[in-house]
Amino acid sequence: MTGKIIKGIAGFYYIHVKDSGIYECKAKGIFRNQKIMPLVGDDVLIDVLDEENMLGNIRSIVKRKNELIRPSVANVDQALLMFAVAAPKPNFNLLDRFLCMMKQKNIPMIICFHKIDLIHENELEIFQNIYLRCGCQVLFTSIFQEGEMKEVKSCMQGKTTVLAGPSGVGKSSLMNILQPNANMDTGLLSEKIKRGKHTTRHSELIHIQEDTYVMDTPGFSSLHIHEFEADELKEYYEEFLPYAGTCKFRGCNHIKEPGCAVKQAVLEGNINEERYQNYTLLYKDLKEQRRY
Repeated sequence: MTGKIIKGIAGFYYIHVKDSGIYECKAKGIFRNQKIMPLVGDDVLIDVLDEENMLGNIRSIVKRKNELIRPSVANVDQALLMFAVAAPKPNFNLLDRFLCMMKQKNIPMIICFHKIDLIHENELEIFQNIYLRCGCQVLFTSIFQEGEMKEVKSCMQGKTTVLAGPSGVGKSSLMNILQPNANMDTGLLSEKIKRGKHTTRHSELIHIQEDTYVMDTPGFSSLHIHEFEADELKEYYEEFLPYAGTCKFRGCNHIKEPGCAVKQAVLEGNINEERYQNYTLLYKDLKEQRRY
């Protein structure tokens, strides 16, 4: 029997099997011997030990197409990066960190600027201008505007989506719209788990509809990018790519080098200055972390 891991806690894994429900499983010792840790999002083959109580063992893990460290999840189709336009104000530096992390993993991204009912329509141009050339789809949403929420639903259909962003931006409200029974389902799962009631919150996949899952992740106030070198960072800024190879010096990192085509594009307004300033801050962070 095959299914998808939707939650893992204290050595137990909860497998959603299509048309059957959720099985509680342990991972066989072979995984420990091979130093393989099953992850939320893994597609697995299970042996059913007790059909009535829906208990089993994970026999094998299907080869992953990708894997994230934070949140710990496998087989992600896309990431929906959710930030509020106000209350709280968006942290563009944090958003760019998310974008770089997902770019490095080749995971398609959708930026969702939420709570647009809190600002004037003209102010949306600020957000549009910053991320116009970032290489991902940008949505503007409000829970009070049904049409825009339908667009979000459409983007998620048939995919496994990581829903990420800081606390207070409206992720829970979006989850309630996507799956009104999510709290009920979580409650049933907690009852099945029992031992998970007082543990630290873990990542969990929510089944929305056939072949559609959303991972609601804990809110992030910071994000450390440490899986690549500072010199790689420029590759994850989509708007820099048209200028690749046109700088005066080969291997230009677009920081202090003279004759830099990217810096000239910033001065001419072809690259957003806010995005460029975030790039320089992230570059400095990466350089500093390699020093220690």
